[in-house]
Amino acid sequence: MFGKKQLDDKMVDDKKMKIALICPASLPATQFGGILFLCVDIAREAAKAGHNATIYTTDLDFANNASTFSKNLPRLEIYQGFKINRTHVWFAFKLFFVNPGMYFQLKNDKPDIIHTVGIRSFQSLVAALISKKCKIPLVISDQGGLTTHPDLHGGTIKMLSYKMQNMMIKFVIKQAAKISVANQYEKDIFLQFTDESKIAIIKNGVSLEELYSDSIDFKKKYSVSGRFILFVGRFSLVKGVDTLLKACQNISVNLRGSKTKLIIMGVDFGFEEKMMKMIKELEIDDIVIVIKRPPRIDVISAYQACEFLVLPSRWELSPLTPLEGFAFKKPVISTTAHGIPHTITNGENAILVTPENHAELSEAILRLLNDEKMRNDFGQVGYKLVQEQCNSDTMAEKTLEIYKDILNR
Repeated sequence: MFGKKQLDDKMVDDKKMKIALICPASLPATQFGGILFLCVDIAREAAKAGHNATIYTTDLDFANNASTFSKNLPRLEIYQGFKINRTHVWFAFKLFFVNPGMYFQLKNDKPDIIHTVGIRSFQSLVAALISKKCKIPLVISDQGGLTTHPDLHGGTIKMLSYKMQNMMIKFVIKQAAKISVANQYEKDIFLQFTDESKIAIIKNGVSLEELYSDSIDFKKKYSVSGRFILFVGRFSLVKGVDTLLKACQNISVNLRGSKTKLIIMGVDFGFEEKMMKMIKELEIDDIVIVIKRPPRIDVISAYQACEFLVLPSRWELSPLTPLEGFAFKKPVISTTAHGIPHTITNGENAILVTPENHAELSEAILRLLNDEKMRNDFGQVGYKLVQEQCNSDTMAEKTLEIYKDILNR
């Protein structure tokens, strides 16, 4: 005989949940960053498990920049078994996109559970309001460094706008039934706002199925004849592109001697013009290749073809790019900044250097470039990490268990 709790568990396990995932951006705006891919991965895996999953988002398409919104994108699209529900953005301030239509879509659809990603967003405010009004359980994830992101400490106008968001953030956190964080670093941030019992650590994961699904001959397409090291990310000071360029100038003779290029792939987040100017001023334009707004398949193919990744960020929470590189057994050079050491490990699958230290970064690049055994060993350890822990299957399974537990309660 089943006890009452066992019966309740069985009922929720057997029931197909109606899941609303909330994000400021979704496909096709792949350059938006990690939170987009996390939502897509959870939605896809939930759909595979038979649940009704919908991503509620904006019509950001990233055709030219971070504020390109297209009414030509379909309002409702079915993709890999889940739905993408887009509503138009009326206006935007930086990455704060206001699309009031999402409120009515979410209210009318009445999901069983709401999971919002990216708390400093209009979309998370809408999710919390609907959760409260309609008594729908709310799960939140930030993935944006709630109090630690460098943008929070910028100019006066920006700082004031973020301070104005504080009441909104506290409301969203209070309304949440559960907070999903990527690592202990992020958990410590949330402990400033809420009780530990409300927080669950679920490591970020990447979709191995998507990464392995297709590729192109990257070197042929971009006429790269020799070896190359790879940077993938936003063209932004936060990502440490300037430090990387200075490091490459330090070892430019070595790179030319070994016929090795640095390939930079990404989209402009305010630093592209200065980056291109730096490349010329540092006289490294013969060893640096910049690929702007690359298609996703080109990024995946670059992972496959590179020697290793270099990601000298000043700030990261739980970066996905190193994990994508690990899927192809590629080691990583990054920094000790913020949440990075909670994702990749110095001396095991990566070399971590001091942020903004281009001399130290130069030494690390040469060390890894000249040591094939280290590259192979680190790549194997990274590969094991994503195969066993940091993949979308595991991440989604643990996330779905949170949903079920909340609905059982």
